Amino acid sequence: MLLNLKEILEKAVSYNFAVGGFNVTESTMFKAVVEEAESLHSPVIIQVSPNEFNFSERELYLYFLNRLQRSRNPFVLHYDHSKSYEGCIRAIQAGFTSVMFDGSHLSYKENVMLTKKVVEAAHGAGVSVEGEIGTIGETDDYDKGTVKDMIYTSPDLALRFVEETGVDALAVSIGTVHGMLPNGYVPKLQLPLLKELAEAVTVPLVLHGGSGTPHDEVATACKTGIHKVNISSEIKYAYYQSVKDFVIENPTKVSPTLVAKDAVEKVKDVVKIKIQVLNSLGTSKYYN
Repeated sequence: MLLNLKEILEKAVSYNFAVGGFNVTESTMFKAVVEEAESLHSPVIIQVSPNEFNFSERELYLYFLNRLQRSRNPFVLHYDHSKSYEGCIRAIQAGFTSVMFDGSHLSYKENVMLTKKVVEAAHGAGVSVEGEIGTIGETDDYDKGTVKDMIYTSPDLALRFVEETGVDALAVSIGTVHGMLPNGYVPKLQLPLLKELAEAVTVPLVLHGGSGTPHDEVATACKTGIHKVNISSEIKYAYYQSVKDFVIENPTKVSPTLVAKDAVEKVKDVVKIKIQVLNSLGTSKYYN
């Protein structure tokens, strides 16, 4: 069952859970996330970043679309963190049912102008749009445990942005960090700020940087207005760590199916934990 972002998040809002947005690079990772979501009867958003999208041929996404359409489980195919209007258009042309335009690096005026332009094109094709206000933290110095570029989201500006652009969901900055967390750094979510944002904004809120954030804080955030949580680095780390360990331990076994077998299971383990944290276990029944 292939839905757009607005459709899948409507149920999450109604029944107070969050949907996991899992970034996948290729078909093996995709297989792991899809199969675990189906096994747990949980809606899931399959996400592809611009560099991943450009790395693969369009035929890969035709396979993704076909597989998701044939499933009885609800899915979204989402283009994540596009920095350009053109990137969003290419994803829409490739069949993606949701796109994110990330204009958080721009001035407020430019962010509104380009996000609104994406919304107009996407909505004409039945595709949902996620926008972003504020800046999610980025790793600055891994060894020193520092981050940079974190600008918390203003509730007043978030409301204004949603009204001016017409986005279907809004990514907000409340203390999370993109990528693997710096050594010794433990993010502390600004839950009072999240409460203010949830009260101010009329669309579902999105938490980026879900990898490594304490599970109890993520679970609380999912009860306080967050209805989509992005997870990328954590499943990729599990995948590639498994591949590395296998190759070191079995240097003469070169079959890709043998190498990837354990990696798929490691990804499934992470997906299962995240689905439980997001309280989306068994919620596919709401989409029937």
